[in-house]
Amino acid sequence: MNFLPEEIEEYASRFTSAEPELLSLLNRDTQAHILMPRMLSGHLQGRFLSLISRLINPKLILEIGTYTGYSALCLAEGLADDGKIFTIDINEELETMATSYFKKAGKEKQISMHVGNALEIIPALKGDFDMVFIDADKVNYVNYFNLVIDRVRKGGIIIADNVLWSGHVLKKKDDMDEETLGLVKYAENLNADPRVMNVLLPVRDGLMLSVKL
Repeated sequence: MNFLPEEIEEYASRFTSAEPELLSLLNRDTQAHILMPRMLSGHLQGRFLSLISRLINPKLILEIGTYTGYSALCLAEGLADDGKIFTIDINEELETMATSYFKKAGKEKQISMHVGNALEIIPALKGDFDMVFIDADKVNYVNYFNLVIDRVRKGGIIIADNVLWSGHVLKKKDDMDEETLGLVKYAENLNADPRVMNVLLPVRDGLMLSVKL
């Protein structure tokens, strides 16, 4: 997942603001007790999400893929005082851990977690989004985008994680699995969509940052 030399990654982290103490605890808790802890956004990516959220001071954020709640708490750092985050995850086993950290952070009234199929849940949510973070099953990235794009305000932000997929996106398409094909299709569709301007950032496993025009 690292596309830069380890020394450069360490240098970048050294000169990136430290993660808050509670997020550091959640990071360690996830590493120690949850399968596939590499799915956690982590320090550098988490500070990036926090910074973007602080820049736009969103009132309504949609997160597709909660995991243990780390990224939702990062996004909440820039949330307007009367703002709200809808976060969705298919894995009900992670709900208790995520919501416990939302409560520890004092954000339980602002972060609403929904467990189930995001394709079914999103249409039932009310409001237009200032910010969307997509970090769920890769085969549905295009479907998630199509569901939310008309509900993202002009100037709103869509961020998609894992768009470089450990470099697998560079394989020949005949050698790609379903997830990799889904990510390549997402990038191709986004690049051809006149409704957005996008930049693919080689941060961690690749972040696609798009703004609604």
